[in-house]
Amino acid sequence: MTAVLEPATRTPAPAHRRRGRAGHRSDQLFLLPAVLFVAVTVVYPLVYSVLQAFQDVGLREVIRGGAEWVGVANFADQFGRPEFWQALWLSLVYTVGTVALSYAGGLALALLFVHRFAGRNVMRALLMLAWILPTVVGANVWRWLLDGSYGLLNAVLRGIGLIDGDVFWLGQPGPALASVIVATAWSFAPFAMILLVAALQGVPATLYEAARIDGATAWQQFRHVTLPGLRPVSITVMLLIFIFAFKTFDTIYLMTRGGPGGATLTLPLYAFQEAFEFRRYDTAAVATTVMLIVPLVLSVFYFRSLREEEAA
Repeated sequence: MTAVLEPATRTPAPAHRRRGRAGHRSDQLFLLPAVLFVAVTVVYPLVYSVLQAFQDVGLREVIRGGAEWVGVANFADQFGRPEFWQALWLSLVYTVGTVALSYAGGLALALLFVHRFAGRNVMRALLMLAWILPTVVGANVWRWLLDGSYGLLNAVLRGIGLIDGDVFWLGQPGPALASVIVATAWSFAPFAMILLVAALQGVPATLYEAARIDGATAWQQFRHVTLPGLRPVSITVMLLIFIFAFKTFDTIYLMTRGGPGGATLTLPLYAFQEAFEFRRYDTAAVATTVMLIVPLVLSVFYFRSLREEEAA
């Protein structure tokens, strides 16, 4: 006698589980506008710009389309130009100088504001104005301060007898580059200060007590306790400021327009010049692609070092 096997019936999922899956799908629908916005405003322009670096794109191709694919010819052309390497070198000098000054100023301010004193919150709020102010306002303030004819800096220096006549700080190559570095670092230092203050508050007080018991001086405590405790946040701060400064266009353009004589013509201004003055959109795309690659490489090394620290 053979038994007849009936097909197994599928047990329906509980009602609460079905409602959970439906709710998850509806949550994803709410994310759709944000995803589309990022795709249209970030992803598409980024991909389009990188593709232009491999095409022969002029004003006609931008209007009509139909750009010819040229491969790495644009990169070979740019890498053979001394102007490109000069712009890249100036970008690195400007960025490294900005990172160094921003971090040093932010750390000094953080060490000050980690202590309680009268008026601390007011002073910290006033310093944050440098970070909050629109770039056009900050750049014009610095242009006024450094103006050779009626600038405040010249007036102060003449008042204390350090200079006799007018010094045109933005009209000389060396001082112009130093000026845009200082102006940019001034705006980024409060950002570094906020993050470093939070990191300082996280360093255990017991470490300082143990160092004082062992007879460590204030400098030794700073070197062997404070700086190691700040290392993860310090790397993050410097990386973020590097990314911000490496792509900075507005501050330099408003203060010097890349002059005098190309002394402050960094890579963002070089790309702007190639695109909107010479109508060479393909070579401008090469410059912007390099601007993407350099911070990306640094970010890869940063995340790798973080993983190594977590594994240690």
